[in-house]
Amino acid sequence: MIEAMYHLLESVGFVHPLHPAMTHIPMGMAMGGFVFALIFFLLEKEEFLRTAYYCISFGLAGILPTVVFGFTDWQYRFGGEWNFLIVMKMIFAVLLTASFFMAIKFSLSCQENHKKILFIYALCLAFATGLGFMGGELQYG
Repeated sequence: MIEAMYHLLESVGFVHPLHPAMTHIPMGMAMGGFVFALIFFLLEKEEFLRTAYYCISFGLAGILPTVVFGFTDWQYRFGGEWNFLIVMKMIFAVLLTASFFMAIKFSLSCQENHKKILFIYALCLAFATGLGFMGGELQYG
């Protein structure tokens, strides 16, 4: 089934992996969420925390399609072969997802603890950066 999908896409000239296009949603939203959480930390204006919350919520919604297309690309392009980078990407994907959930929870319930909020948003950014680095290493060596 996966091969049929990729062959269909290749028949119309689309030869790129699908996963990289999807990664922009959670990765970009992790970065945006951190920036808005930092502004909230510095200015203490509630609307910036709300925007950070929306960024992370949208990023969380983008994780499932990113993982699905990552799995299909891995199966098609790497034959499902396990290696260190694949294992690390799976671990970091779980950590990123958990940190997104924590950021949402803290944004809603710990608004008075600005350092804790900034820390969890920084974790989101760190896990997203790690995932991107490992993906680049996997693809480009």
